[in-house]
Amino acid sequence: MRKCNLLIGTLAAGVLAATGAGAGDLAPRPCGPGPCGPSFAPVPLSWTWTGAYVGVNLGYQSGTLSNSGAKPSGFAGGLEGGYNWQVGPQLVLGWEADLQLSNSNDIFADYKFSNPWFGTVRARGGIALENILFYGTLGLAYGRGHVDIGNVGESNFHVGWTAGAGLEVGLTRAWSVKAEYLFIDLASESYGLTLTNNGLTSNLVRFGVNYRF
Repeated sequence: MRKCNLLIGTLAAGVLAATGAGAGDLAPRPCGPGPCGPSFAPVPLSWTWTGAYVGVNLGYQSGTLSNSGAKPSGFAGGLEGGYNWQVGPQLVLGWEADLQLSNSNDIFADYKFSNPWFGTVRARGGIALENILFYGTLGLAYGRGHVDIGNVGESNFHVGWTAGAGLEVGLTRAWSVKAEYLFIDLASESYGLTLTNNGLTSNLVRFGVNYRF
């Protein structure tokens, strides 16, 4: 029995010497400050608003025609696109352009005024709380005004300005939804059929879906 124990001890010492392992290597290793063993928890990725996007929107437009009692109103919808730059963890700057079709119209006296289409080109700036963006916007507005009396019609191209605010929420890395308010002021143009200058101011509330690249 002694010889057998001696032989086993000699073989064990030889294995340790061959592998370079010592007694300290066989002892249990103490855990560090973190939990023992591998961690399989996913590492959260930081959200960013930087990048180009395109989208669609639909809303309601209600307005007032200057030098007239007409109050054109109706649905408006169209396409939009832009680009955002996220500066630091919260500041987001960018621009957006959109083009809208509208059935906004009203009849006053003997004529009907309508705003069949309009568009904007705006700067945007806001504060991001991860995937939630609060923003303000300001820029150029333009659109078509049209007057009808009987079978006679007259159109003018109006240019003005717009300002507003909105909330956009990222659903995934690519898709987001938004709610937005815009005040639109299209400057006065001369209409022969109304015998005066007419400008259109509108309040637009709309909702949209964007796809970000």
